[in-house]
Amino acid sequence: MASSEEDGTVEEKENNNKRRTKSALATAWLTFYNIAMTAGWLVLAMAMMRFYIQKGTRKGLYRSIARTLKFFQTFALIEVGHCAFGIVRTSVIVTGVQVCSRIFMVWFITNSIRQIQNEESVILFLVVWTMTEITRYSYYTFNLLHHLPYFIKWARYNLFIVLYPLGVAGELLTIYAALPFVRRSGMYSMRLPNKYNVSFDYYYCLIVFMLSYIPLFPQLFFHMLRQRRRVLHGEVIVEKDD
Repeated sequence: MASSEEDGTVEEKENNNKRRTKSALATAWLTFYNIAMTAGWLVLAMAMMRFYIQKGTRKGLYRSIARTLKFFQTFALIEVGHCAFGIVRTSVIVTGVQVCSRIFMVWFITNSIRQIQNEESVILFLVVWTMTEITRYSYYTFNLLHHLPYFIKWARYNLFIVLYPLGVAGELLTIYAALPFVRRSGMYSMRLPNKYNVSFDYYYCLIVFMLSYIPLFPQLFFHMLRQRRRVLHGEVIVEKDD
């Protein structure tokens, strides 16, 4: 009996050591990732400010930062993997929707339709995204390092109240501005007849994408409000089952 108990204790210790090692590796990776993303969005912020100071106009701003924006926004797909593998305790679906909608805005709308790149709405969502991501990634970084300044926590759970609606407005206005160009050019669309016998209209796809904001925006916004109450005011939030 003593031998089997000792064996069990050894196995427990080994398992605990493995868990601690995995946890340390995950923390190290997340710290590196969040520092890199904070730095990336800071570079974007400085590039935008430098462009506007030098040129005095928004025209050409998007093209000047497009490569950096596409890299860091696409790199955020890793966050879906973080959720899928349990590295962070966040919904894969929620994270996937947020990241993929951003990538869609960058690659398939703003980057693909040059005629809208100088629109005010593009600058609006770029400024909002940049402020949001600098705040978010710096919050995660300091939280992982166990040295979280209160002003960063405050900014993380207060600025979104203004930034989130402004960002959504910028995205929707940008898509709306893109619709006439998409309709005239027929980009990304497939007309019948064709060898695949499939029809797809990108114009209507964008309209559906815009309509999807109606159910999604309130859910995500009120989720953040609940998180705000929990983090800043210590309220215990009980999620109701549907």
